[in-house]
Amino acid sequence: QAIKNAATKRSKAAMALNSKFKLITTGTPIENHLGELWNLFNFINPGLLGSINSFNERFAIPIERFQDREAKFKLKKLIRPFILRRIKSQVLEELPPRTDVTLEVEMSKDEEHFYEALRQNALDILESNKEKKGRHLQILTEIMKLRQACCNPKLISPQTNIESSKLRVFASVIDDLIGGRHKALVFSQFIGHLTIIREYLDSQGISYQYMDGSTPSKDRKKSVDDFQAGHGDLFLISLKAGGLGLNLTAADYVIHMDPWWNPAIEDQASDRAHRIGQTRPVTIYRLVCKNS
Repeated sequence: QAIKNAATKRSKAAMALNSKFKLITTGTPIENHLGELWNLFNFINPGLLGSINSFNERFAIPIERFQDREAKFKLKKLIRPFILRRIKSQVLEELPPRTDVTLEVEMSKDEEHFYEALRQNALDILESNKEKKGRHLQILTEIMKLRQACCNPKLISPQTNIESSKLRVFASVIDDLIGGRHKALVFSQFIGHLTIIREYLDSQGISYQYMDGSTPSKDRKKSVDDFQAGHGDLFLISLKAGGLGLNLTAADYVIHMDPWWNPAIEDQASDRAHRIGQTRPVTIYRLVCKNS
């Protein structure tokens, strides 16, 4: 999992290891693109998939861009003898059902006007910037602002008095969950968003655990153990900190406050609750603003 990106120093260090036999284990051999699969095989079986350029030409481009079924079949046939694969449906037959629910949040008039002003401003910025270099980064920056505005206008303008409809819907959902003696994991990609949610929970006297990317590993373990032992109704987690390696089966609900860029990582985060040891049905809520 940690060496699939060929450009990282960690991957280059792993490639320098010498041994007669190599084995890798991963729950996610491909997270972003097929180049990650090539790099894993470059570690355990160098040369099998050729050079990265020939791999892209033969497999990655035809499969990813053109959904070439023949190229996909050839790649599958080539790597199959070297893979022992257990998919979730095979090994977790006893796992309780999982239900995914998208909650469409209706923005208030003030939020709609705020969002539209940001959108128009983004278009003006992109229209006035004719340089091609770095343009894709500028586009992503403007999209990020729109995503934040959907979460809470305060993420863009801390002094604003515009209330967040997402926070209102979140408050209603957790009120019902806690009333029914359920526990929930709450994910957001924005630490600032989690900070606003924490302020709300503190004002309501609702107990919770918290984790983001800056939380030391020792504190991470303590928070997980405390939550599993029943301390806290909610566990607030930044998506990057909690997408992998956590067992949080004390929760039977998962709330995604904002959709993540990569659906596969979002799904991994949901599986922190829906995994071995879970005995209750799990419900995944995704909060998405309408017309955004």
